[in-house]
Amino acid sequence: MTFHATILTLYPEMFPGPLAHSLAGRALERGDWTLEARQIREFGRGRHRAVDDTPAGGGAGMVMRADVVADAIDAAISDTDTRPRLMMSPRGRPLTQDFVRDLAVGDGALILCGRFEGVDERVIEARSLMEVSIGDYVLSGGEMAALTLLDAVVRLLPGVMGNQQSGTHESFEGGLLEHPHYTRPAEWEGRSIPPVLTSGDHGAIVRWRRDEAEHITKERRPDLLKDRERR
Repeated sequence: MTFHATILTLYPEMFPGPLAHSLAGRALERGDWTLEARQIREFGRGRHRAVDDTPAGGGAGMVMRADVVADAIDAAISDTDTRPRLMMSPRGRPLTQDFVRDLAVGDGALILCGRFEGVDERVIEARSLMEVSIGDYVLSGGEMAALTLLDAVVRLLPGVMGNQQSGTHESFEGGLLEHPHYTRPAEWEGRSIPPVLTSGDHGAIVRWRRDEAEHITKERRPDLLKDRERR
């Protein structure tokens, strides 16, 4: 099974962008995943291929038209295609590591990248789009957010990371931030690697890493600890 990402955007030239490099890029070349960026403006209305219009009820900015977006979606994905239909949006469901893992075991996703003030609510409802947010801030459009989502997903696909443990021993796995890392030289600017890490006592190392992860999480993201307690 190959993970297939279909992107609907006004700027298809932004893809694959950084995903053409490093782990994701090599995996793309091997065919571990595929990427298709489709131009929404092809479905625009009138001589100028308009994709937006003024907001109903007044207000600043423009809104992407429901008919244009619906036509772009319908041309890109069939009714029998079971891939999730996502739309990058600051009001959406938070992108978490658990959600990323769920996406990584699927067939791929269709991702709508909005622009302007937003997308007509009717097409979000009619085409069952799941809104997804990468954080509590606003970007110029959904493209950068889509690249972030795809980078998080692609690295978890089978064969992408050389060491599969890399995907299970990192931040947010198990609900904790990641423990500190060290490597050579043993001494640097008067700072030493913690002795436990060079002791050869694997049990002590595991305990130290766990304790450090809990300490850092409590200090920086106490909300994650509360989420773990509720599970």
